[in-house]
Amino acid sequence: MKTPQEILKKYWNHSHFRPPQEAIINNVLKGNDTMVLLPTSGGKSICYQIPTLLLNGVCIVISPLIALIKDQVNGLIEKNIKAIALTSELSQDEIVIAFDNLQFGNFQFLYLSPEKLQSKFIQEKIKQLNVSLIAIDEAHCISEWGHDFRPSYLELKILRDLQPSASIIALTATATQKVLDDIQLQLQIENATLFKKSFQRKNLAFHVITTEDIYGKLLQILTKLKASVIIYTNSRKHTKEVSHFLKQHHFKSSYYHGGLSTVEKNEAFNNWISDKTPIMVATNAFGMGIDKTNVRAVIHINIPNSLENFIQEAGRAGRDGKDSYSLLLKNKSSIFETENKFNSNVATTKFIKVIYFNLNQFYAVSRGELPLQSFNFSLHEFCSIYQLNLLQTYNAIKILERENIILLDENYNKKSSLKFLISNQKLFNYLENNTSKTNLIQLILRSYGGVFEHFTVINEFIIAKKLDVHKNDVIKTLKELHSQGILQYLHADTTSKLTFLKVREDAYTINGISKNIERQNSLKQQKLRSVIDFIENNKICRPVQLLHYFNEKDAVPCGKCDVCMAKNLKTTAIKTIASQILNLLKEKPLTSMELSTILSFSEKEILNSLKILLEKNKITITSQNKFKLHF
Repeated sequence: MKTPQEILKKYWNHSHFRPPQEAIINNVLKGNDTMVLLPTSGGKSICYQIPTLLLNGVCIVISPLIALIKDQVNGLIEKNIKAIALTSELSQDEIVIAFDNLQFGNFQFLYLSPEKLQSKFIQEKIKQLNVSLIAIDEAHCISEWGHDFRPSYLELKILRDLQPSASIIALTATATQKVLDDIQLQLQIENATLFKKSFQRKNLAFHVITTEDIYGKLLQILTKLKASVIIYTNSRKHTKEVSHFLKQHHFKSSYYHGGLSTVEKNEAFNNWISDKTPIMVATNAFGMGIDKTNVRAVIHINIPNSLENFIQEAGRAGRDGKDSYSLLLKNKSSIFETENKFNSNVATTKFIKVIYFNLNQFYAVSRGELPLQSFNFSLHEFCSIYQLNLLQTYNAIKILERENIILLDENYNKKSSLKFLISNQKLFNYLENNTSKTNLIQLILRSYGGVFEHFTVINEFIIAKKLDVHKNDVIKTLKELHSQGILQYLHADTTSKLTFLKVREDAYTINGISKNIERQNSLKQQKLRSVIDFIENNKICRPVQLLHYFNEKDAVPCGKCDVCMAKNLKTTAIKTIASQILNLLKEKPLTSMELSTILSFSEKEILNSLKILLEKNKITITSQNKFKLHF
């Protein structure tokens, strides 16, 4: 029989495990229930994948993200390991074939979402399998105290009844003690062995930087770093704007968010991973499968929604063990905007009742009815018809999904795209004789980049709204352009599929989940408050604050975060900075921003030194707001 080390070397090309992977694998191989709390990049997946390859039977893997499921399955298939994912793309017949392969075709991994597990048909099929191991990924989702609670996870205990002899391994990257206790209770694995690795990253320096000019400060940082970087923003639109801004200042940058097509995502990722564009501007959709070791910094230019998200994202820097940075840029305005955005977009029970009622009206669902079919769904169109806030409505729909009232399949892969087939010059020649199409074509050229080079995902409804015409008019014109050979247009009816899971009972349906809604809203408010408290606390070492949040009470100051460095700033250090400033000003007057770009000190240290030099009349300020020597 092969050993875990042999399997690791054969399939993963590694000869050594990271601690405590080997101990976890050995515990699983003994048939013990296991809980794993490893920080980002801790290598959680091989803790169940390697044992499965050594055991006789199937491993059922529960994961909340379809994209993550597909990524894991594709990764196993590339290693010639047989794995199957049960997604909405499979028909009933294909699901039957999948289970036949699991039962008779030596397939070893079955990946599915917690929602799929609720199907009685799938439960019966699972009962017939020889299951050796059940892996619950993102296990914090089972706890109402977790940062991403999903009620569907509460149904996972049925796996115990379906496969009583299989052992369970629950894995998460972020969980407080309260969440860990809840995982054990809900999964009925109270005797599970807990393997926990400290969140402390000694090579990672945490700095919270207060600056009124966030974009300007970003340029300073990138000028000094000249390395692979991830910049996290809080909106899809922002990723594109920031990336474009960086390109204007001669930085090679890509952007990534959940709304891009698969082709666009792969192109952005590959350009970044190969260092063709070493700077990636992204929403938190960029996280899955990142295994780049030379990321020198993760920069947050917006405030994260929770410390769990923050530490996961920050942990993507310095995986090679070399000195790296987690930098969060903030000011009073950004804190106010974050709180205001949270409050204006929170989906209350009252608002969710409105959304649920409108959804039923939109699809003409009668009271007491449960439609059997799924519906094409466009969030933009729905919000436009009912005059609703887009983000608040999306949050409400996600809550309805979380509470198993509806199912929204956002991975339903039907998005319209187009590509121009003629040159820019020929296109303008065409418009001279077809002026009725000018507004549409010019809007597409302004709104979407790369439409002459590759297929680009478009949204006909947004285009129609900007042109103040009906969506069908846009579709009709694009089809005409397609038939004329001007562009190739791949039309899709929708980007999402919506399914009702419960009989329509209006307010009664929502009243039953109202306590859950308000409790989760309150928890999210608390988590945001924890982030703001963290960034405003400049008295306690940053890692100490983070480690205390995750129940590591014996942490000692790191000596390298902004708080520790401020405490260690001695008079001699101020003299050194002042001396370097005076030497630079001998050459020419400079602004504080220019000095911060040149000098390897923090903005706060430089400003403090400038203040002292002004007080001592060593320097003065010009009418251009530059500092110069005082003669």
